[in-house]
Amino acid sequence: MRLFDKNLEELRQKNLLRKIKDRGSLSGSRDASKILIGGVEYISFASNDYLGLAGSTELVEAAKKAIDAYGAGGGSSRLLAGGTEIHKELEHSIAEFKSSEAALVLNSGYSANITAIPAIADENCTIFSDELNHASIIDGCRLSSAKKVIYRHADIEHLNELMDQHEGKKIIVTESVFSMDGDIAPVAALHRICKNHDALLYLDDAHGTGVLGEGCGALKHFGIEPDSSIIQMGTFSKALGSFGAFIAGEKAVIDWLINSGRGFIFSTALPASVAAASLAAIKLIRMDKRLIEKLWTNRARLFDGLQKLGFDTMKSETPIIPLNTGSIENSLSLAQHLSDKGIYAPAIRPPTVHTPRIRLSVSASHNDEDIERLLSILKEW
Repeated sequence: MRLFDKNLEELRQKNLLRKIKDRGSLSGSRDASKILIGGVEYISFASNDYLGLAGSTELVEAAKKAIDAYGAGGGSSRLLAGGTEIHKELEHSIAEFKSSEAALVLNSGYSANITAIPAIADENCTIFSDELNHASIIDGCRLSSAKKVIYRHADIEHLNELMDQHEGKKIIVTESVFSMDGDIAPVAALHRICKNHDALLYLDDAHGTGVLGEGCGALKHFGIEPDSSIIQMGTFSKALGSFGAFIAGEKAVIDWLINSGRGFIFSTALPASVAAASLAAIKLIRMDKRLIEKLWTNRARLFDGLQKLGFDTMKSETPIIPLNTGSIENSLSLAQHLSDKGIYAPAIRPPTVHTPRIRLSVSASHNDEDIERLLSILKEW
């Protein structure tokens, strides 16, 4: 234990020690823009619940109904009938939503990436991964037996040069919306490169699903029709307000994952209640685009206000808006200032990011007063 005490003390000295903060229940409210921590209510600008669906009546009622019908847990893996008819319906809905032949539900975004990437990338393959890709992508690449090549963030010219240097099967792996910077990958250009090199594009659309392309994600945002060269990953735990993840692609890809994806084969199925909530979320988004429109209206209001105040918002193009504070100490100071004034927006520090920041995440649930309050408090700082 002394080893861990030493390591923890080193983190503490560097202002890098993390602690868990669990939220309480706001009595009579499931407002996604509010959070209760330690008995104190805050306006939250730290949630990935972009559309405010996690507390919606439709999702909650769908989950309750599924619990009554199927119970609280899965009981076994999908291959041992741990899934339900709701899981199957959800996969059909996702395939339609993403305009793909088929889809497969997995237990989390992290699980999806460390399951799918090793399954599709063997020893005869070279993976080309954006340098700012999420940890789950990095770990998925590490678990594969493929050769790994890192290209400079969103640098198409550099990627082309690297791909020209390698033979054999090639896979480009990228996020669509980068979770800490809020910028959008050049997906159209990446798709063209894949065509030129007969390569696969593995697109982590976790922060694009429900946000870009009228909710359908990055491919629709760029006007790209899904084809055999594209595999899409997405999550239910962000804009869709539920939990779990999915892979969407050709039926052969999905059948291969069912037979070789270790994270799928050896995991208990998600509870039917979770699948039901996800299914309800997709139906809501497909029927009504007003929440997505409100999200982007709120994003524009906050972003414009931050620009007028002179904040460095880095490369943000989405509801994820980082504030470059210049140092770990400044990030912690600003996070504390916001907290003291009733705003929850924690500091993001290494190793999660190279550049310390406050990562603001705006939601369709925020009202004009929430955004103006945040801007006025930032102006004070």
